[in-house]
Amino acid sequence: MVGSHMLELLTAQGHAVLGTYYKPTTNIAELDSSVRMLECDVRYYQSVLRIVSDFKPEQIYHLAAQSYPTVSWEHPQATMETNVNGTINLFESIKEVRKTDAAYDPMVVVACSSAEYGQTLNEIDDPRVRETAELKPLHPYGVSKVAQDLLSLQYYMNDHIRCIRVRIFNSTGTRKVNDVTSDFTRRAILAEKAGIYTLKVGNLETKRAIMDQRDLVNGLMLLAEKGRPGEVYNLSSEHCYQMSDIVRMIEEILGHKFAIEIAPELLRPTDEKIIIGNIDKLKRDTGWAQRIPMEQTVRDMLAYWRKVL
Repeated sequence: MVGSHMLELLTAQGHAVLGTYYKPTTNIAELDSSVRMLECDVRYYQSVLRIVSDFKPEQIYHLAAQSYPTVSWEHPQATMETNVNGTINLFESIKEVRKTDAAYDPMVVVACSSAEYGQTLNEIDDPRVRETAELKPLHPYGVSKVAQDLLSLQYYMNDHIRCIRVRIFNSTGTRKVNDVTSDFTRRAILAEKAGIYTLKVGNLETKRAIMDQRDLVNGLMLLAEKGRPGEVYNLSSEHCYQMSDIVRMIEEILGHKFAIEIAPELLRPTDEKIIIGNIDKLKRDTGWAQRIPMEQTVRDMLAYWRKVL
């Protein structure tokens, strides 16, 4: 989802951009026809090497991942293969290209995750976790992101490949699927179309700092230009929402109250009570600021689902 919007933005700005996809979770047919895309399964080294060798990008946004914690419980092997081996394949491809082009020096922005903090978020007194906090992931996805994070650091330390590690907190937007906001807005539009105002939900008590994908894309691009190579940055909304707040926003925008149905299958075995990141370091180095309010994001997502459902 994030990559698709970034591709459109960079293409519109006139940059030479190449996007990759493999079994995409978003409908790439929605992308503007001017966007250039190639299929690439990052689990396979030769596929990644071919693209890096041919294109030699100056900036690489490594967003490819199995990115759903719930799926990682069901498919831990596939999660590790994609997230961990995919990261190794990217950095090894850069090393290989350097054998014939010693001057090749791309900036790699690696999409890590707030899921790396895991249990630490339940233990610290200040909920706005800093980059120096202990990493205690609570699911295989989080573990895979810790591995990706530390692998990136070692390639910087040992091979001098410039990279920025970005621990991304919750983000959402149009084309997003299988997160709370996309699930709620999609179900709300389906309910509206059916005239049956019931909304199936999971845990409404948890709190999440959620940002719009447009703010996330802006943050990633700023880090590529202004971030310090080898460093790790939190990229988080500074506004925290209880999941019930999202339901309230939907009700206000649609002008309907929903009957709430708690679905056991939507409850996780373990769940952080609150997820929000301290972004002092990000703001200091890049000047990033969140600009799009959650109400606007929800409104845009409802309009999107009305269009595509």
